Amino acid sequence: MNQQDVLNALSLMREISKKRNFLQSVDFNISFTGIDFKKPENRVDVDVILPNSTGKQGSAKVVVFARDKEFAEQLKGKAKVVLEEEIASIKPKDMEQYLANYDLFLAEGPSILTVAKYCGQQLAPKGKMPKPINADLKAFELVVSKASTSIKVSNSRGKFMPVVHVMVGREGDENEKISQNILTVYNAVLSSLGGKSQNIKSAFVKLTMGPSVKIGISKEEADDLKQKLLEKNKNEKIIQMAGNK
Repeated sequence: MNQQDVLNALSLMREISKKRNFLQSVDFNISFTGIDFKKPENRVDVDVILPNSTGKQGSAKVVVFARDKEFAEQLKGKAKVVLEEEIASIKPKDMEQYLANYDLFLAEGPSILTVAKYCGQQLAPKGKMPKPINADLKAFELVVSKASTSIKVSNSRGKFMPVVHVMVGREGDENEKISQNILTVYNAVLSSLGGKSQNIKSAFVKLTMGPSVKIGISKEEADDLKQKLLEKNKNEKIIQMAGNK
């Protein structure tokens, strides 16, 4: 995969996607072939630090499990703080709310074992076991800052489908920056496969509610895709007009 192919696909994606009344995300999909994902050692599960923000920078909602009460006081207004002495009393329904409403889970080192004991069964399957941090505000801010450009690329949960998909940017981002994120993800996934590019069947980009565009698409394929979408839009207008009569 080269950057020019990615840039071409992003340009076509924008050209053929309808404008919406909200800022859509840019999604990147990779499909695989010739891999038995029933075997745990073959599953894709990599953490990737992107060179550019995906648009969520500064918006991560954080839970911190803390033992040091002075540290907990410093975190007020910056995170949802759960003291170690409160962990045992967290009800399953409360943890479900945490999982639904928070992006990042951290734990002051000594609290991790307590979290694992009482909450591990809910956190671990969701890939949300907390990352360890020291009782230091600067350490907390550094981890949160890195998390804004950190993503997990995985098919290690669910039915182990031969595909991964991740958000790599927002509609308002420059194609150049989005392409850098895409190549970073692609190279990380390729590395996890031992560099076996023959196991990557195809890769696509799309806006949230737009059609998928294959990276490396030929001019003939692009023209055919545009023609099909044009015909689809015409048919939708005909059906809409008929329904309004």
